[in-house]
Amino acid sequence: MSAAAHGHTPAAWTGVTIAFIGFTVSGVAMIIPSIPLFWAGLVVVVAAGVVGKAMAMAGMGKQPSPNFAPAPTEERTPVTA
Repeated sequence: MSAAAHGHTPAAWTGVTIAFIGFTVSGVAMIIPSIPLFWAGLVVVVAAGVVGKAMAMAGMGKQPSPNFAPAPTEERTPVTA
């Protein structure tokens, strides 16, 4: 297990579950030759990414660490030779 709880969020679990269902549908479509079912499974896989990202943006993903401090931004002067 990761110390930072990488991926243990509702957004991650939902995205992975939907993607697993899509891969399963596409796999079954390859066993029973069905091109439309295969593409439907791939559409579900793409939808999993969209749903996972939307849930993460809605606040159900990994929150920023309180120990993280972004690097200070300072004005840089151009070097002339």
